[in-house]
Formats: sequence, structure tokens, C-alpha cells
Amino acid sequence: MGKNKIQRFAELHTFPNVIETEFNEVFGKAHPLKGNWHEQHFKNNNPIVLELGCGKGEYTLAMAENFPNKNFIGIDIKGNRIWVGAHKALSNKLINVCFLRTRIDFIESFFGPDEVEEIWITFPDPQPQSNRKRKRLTSPLFLNRYKKFLKRGGIIHLKTDNELLYSYTLEIIENNHLPLLASTDNLYQSVYRDELAGQVQTYYENIFLSAGKRIHYLRFTLDGVDSIV
Repeated sequence: MGKNKIQRFAELHTFPNVIETEFNEVFGKAHPLKGNWHEQHFKNNNPIVLELGCGKGEYTLAMAENFPNKNFIGIDIKGNRIWVGAHKALSNKLINVCFLRTRIDFIESFFGPDEVEEIWITFPDPQPQSNRKRKRLTSPLFLNRYKKFLKRGGIIHLKTDNELLYSYTLEIIENNHLPLLASTDNLYQSVYRDELAGQVQTYYENIFLSAGKRIHYLRFTLDGVDSIV
């Protein structure tokens, strides 16, 4: 590990806008903030929005700046990446954003029923191997986890350059008769361009666009079913 990375990890432990946990603190257990984010962390009742796999937090920070009446939580396992976003948030005095360092597999340990209003999944690993479908962040395994804490009418957004992940997620939505609010396989040539193009583009999104790739977008809810299959 490089000297700069070691220093960043040390600083990360001191950042008031970063929540870090050990495996044995959340494996099969509820974190103390579960169900208590409004009262104990944000100190307000504004809606909570998650970004899963936030990386360096560009999207999380941009949304926090654009929507000061919402609370944003960027989630990632990579401490070196989270340091970048958390440091910028502190420097810019963004009090409506924080970062949670954990594996998304443990997300149920951090949020209680009806605690989250929106989820953004931005350019996740598409897990292309057929035997790794369960690892996709829009698989039934993960959607059922989100359902436990997403409010009724709460929205899930997916942005991806991967046609396989887009088609896979669309199939799950259709097979489970989930409310589909928006769908396009070419965001920047769609009716949603003006609505979403004004938001910041992530590091990977810029790379994909520069390479001539199309950006796919889905917006849906988990209402109307007890369980996603």
C-alpha cells in the first residue's frame, strides 16, 4: 500500500461524514444507525437517497449540491475512493451528504423499513457470467433487500453502459409486473436527455461516452409485489 493511500485511510477514520464498520459488526446484525439516520446522523426528516457503488462520489456530491432538501449517502467498499468524495464534501461544507464504507451485501443491516426514498445504481459491475447473476445489483436477491427499507413509491434508478445488465433488469421488471417509470437504451438520444443530462457525469460515464457507447437508463419501483423473483 502506497504512503498516500495509508495516509488517506488514517484520515478516513477521522472524517465525521464517513461511517465505517467491521465485518462482525454488521454480519447478521443491525447497525446502530439502522432506522435512526434522520435523528442520529442528519438531524432532520428530509428524504434519504442512496447511491450504490458510489466510487469517488461525484454523483452523490452533485446530487447533494442540486437538492439541498434531501440527504444523500454514497456507499462503496473502497476506502481510497470514498476519501475523495468525503474530503470534497467537508471542503465544500455539504452537510446533507455522507459516505458509508461497506459491502452492499450487508445493506439490510444499515436501513430500516421506509427509511430510504430513492436508490441510484450508477454503472455497477454487470457481472456478465451467467453463474454470477445473483451478484448483479438489480438481481432479485438485491431487489428484495432494497424492498425491506425502500418506501412505498420509492424509486430505483439504473444507469449503465451494459446492454446485458439493462436487458436483464428490464426482464425482471416485466416478469414481476413492477411499475416501470422510464426506460431507454440511449439516454442522450431520448426524451429523458434534458431531465438527466444536466446532472454530473461519473468518471466511468465519461469514459463510456468518449468511447461512443450508449448509456442505458431505467427508473422503476418495487410496489405491487410481496417478493421479486
